[in-house]
Amino acid sequence: MSCGRAVPKDPAILRLSELLAHTGRGDQRAFAELHASTRNKLRKTALSVSPTISDVDDLLQEAYLKIWNNAASFDPARGSPITWMCAILRNTAIDALRLKKLATTELDEALSVPDYADQAGDEFDYESAKPIAAGIIEKLPDDRRHLLSLAYLEGESRLMLSQRFGVPVGTIKTWLRRSLESVRRECVACAASAPVS
Repeated sequence: MSCGRAVPKDPAILRLSELLAHTGRGDQRAFAELHASTRNKLRKTALSVSPTISDVDDLLQEAYLKIWNNAASFDPARGSPITWMCAILRNTAIDALRLKKLATTELDEALSVPDYADQAGDEFDYESAKPIAAGIIEKLPDDRRHLLSLAYLEGESRLMLSQRFGVPVGTIKTWLRRSLESVRRECVACAASAPVS
């Protein structure tokens, strides 16, 4: 056994490292070869993260776009190119699953709210309540009024609102809840002070 002798690297790993280096400099041919050499491995990785992903091709396209954009940052001293690429794919798949779960949660939450207007025997006078509620909403700060409009009139998800306002989804939910509670309190106060006919 000889000391200090470098262990030769696998030629396939060396080739992928070269392709990533060239891709990092904007070489489209190198990227095409990199894609052809790794797409089956990345597809299997995507399916291992979640076999229920309905459109693996979209996921792969997004991962390869990230690989293209970040190829210059790949450091062969820190790991193999395929491990690096699979990590990008895995993170992309996990992000997609989180978004899908979040969107489903939002829909479930919206569908769980009962529609009191359709219940038999409902004697609430919605027509006379509308102008009262509209007047109270009009008094809200502009950003809260805009938030309510986007959420409940235009149907933007909590995630979309989070991105639009640059705050976490939890903050959006808190703002919406507090805004609605404020409107409700004001409506109850108006109803209590209204003369009985």
